[in-house]
Amino acid sequence: MSIVSEHIVVRGLIKIFGNHPEKAHLLIEKGRNKDDILRETGQTVAISNVDFTIKQGEIFVIMGLSGSGKSTILRCLNRLIEPNVGSIVIDGIDINRLKAKDLRRFRQEKTAMVFQQFALLPHRTVLNNTVYGLEVQGMLKKNREAKALQTLELVGLKGWENKYPSQLSGGMKQRVGLARALVNEADILLMDEAFSALDPLIREEMQDELLSLQQQVHKTIVFITHDLNEALKLGDRIAFLRDGALVQVGTPEEITTVPADDYVAKFVRGVDRSKVLLAGDVMKKPQPLITMRDGPSVALRIMKEHGISSVFVVDRGKRLQGIITVDSAVSARNAGISNLHDIALSQGPIVKENTTLQDTLGVIAECKLPMAVVDDENRLKGIIVRGSVLAALASDKGGEILD
Repeated sequence: MSIVSEHIVVRGLIKIFGNHPEKAHLLIEKGRNKDDILRETGQTVAISNVDFTIKQGEIFVIMGLSGSGKSTILRCLNRLIEPNVGSIVIDGIDINRLKAKDLRRFRQEKTAMVFQQFALLPHRTVLNNTVYGLEVQGMLKKNREAKALQTLELVGLKGWENKYPSQLSGGMKQRVGLARALVNEADILLMDEAFSALDPLIREEMQDELLSLQQQVHKTIVFITHDLNEALKLGDRIAFLRDGALVQVGTPEEITTVPADDYVAKFVRGVDRSKVLLAGDVMKKPQPLITMRDGPSVALRIMKEHGISSVFVVDRGKRLQGIITVDSAVSARNAGISNLHDIALSQGPIVKENTTLQDTLGVIAECKLPMAVVDDENRLKGIIVRGSVLAALASDKGGEILD
């Protein structure tokens, strides 16, 4: 899915808890840190002059230690917490300027929240919990229930609509929370440590479920976590916070290979890079290549020039056709075959650019042929060989990935 435009733009965001925030604000402008400001003014700086942009359809993860300000930022995005300074522009509208009536409409139509502790009403069934937001909006019962049933099926809860929260597992309760958020058809999902209360196996299942759902619903998701592995798995980009200040924003690959400072480096130290790096990160340029109009003699000449024992074959649109090996090329030439259409090309492993390296390791280890990286139209984008994989996994100090 392509991410096409800016959806949320945050500039100069400051939130100070205390009776005299102006005192703290002056010290923030002078570059003083959170601890100094608390000691001198008694005011707590939750967010300190933060700027970031979230793209349409992106899963944007905000992470940091407890007290870093991540949940405060999330609640500023729908003004459950009022910022002291700064702008939050969503779809071109600065929500900090909205009056009470317009703010209520914005919350109902534009955003939905998923909480860590599920926040289900125990006396309501799964269906009635799911329709709650639509009920508040005044939608007719028949219409809201039909919509809710469709959403419950989407999150895998078909047949559970008449159960009560006490009859559900933790993972199922969180699915109800997701359904309740999705049924309103809000563009933005705000998820505050949504999976932190779940057992590890259920948590991983819910992460997979969210990624699967995102392929269907294409929401802009702001996801709060303190778990780096969760951030790396879910995030298109990750924002690191420390003491209310933004330290770094980057893709999982950028965060792990080029951490901004020691704070981020400590987080990512020891990360399993095979779970972070993608096929597109380690692939080599697909050269040399031959086309279907070439013959076995051309293939053999190319292999000799480049010191290789096989070469990829593509059509005129650079769509992958297969691999011709030195043995099959020699046999074809000796048999007088001059057209690749008359040769049974070998078929090696094929992956997409966004496949994690972890998912390619077993195939690469077992297959003697190089791996092809293709796009959705089967066009050859790159080639993965064992050497480039080993170099990428060995590189734990950042910088370029070696071929």
